[in-house]
Amino acid sequence: MKKTCFEWDNEKDLQNQAKHNISFRAAQQAFLDSNRIIAEDISHSDLEPRYYCIGKYEGDILTVRFTYRHNVIRIFGAGYWRKGKNIYEKTNKIHR
Repeated sequence: MKKTCFEWDNEKDLQNQAKHNISFRAAQQAFLDSNRIIAEDISHSDLEPRYYCIGKYEGDILTVRFTYRHNVIRIFGAGYWRKGKNIYEKTNKIHR
């Protein structure tokens, strides 16, 4: 089985931890959720395609913003966003 590689900017990771209380290292775990959702972020960048991974991490629904660069997942944002949680719950038919 091929290993998935991740990368990120360390300064951006520190900023994300301060703002959203989640590290990019921890955010990788959302990709392991078998019920995860990958969606294209069509409103954000003209330079390269960007995506969201919405998946469970330690019991909460985490949204990770990322792109693919040279077969590597480059994370540039992560947080516990209500919109991502709502999409995850609706798609996976989870009732609150």
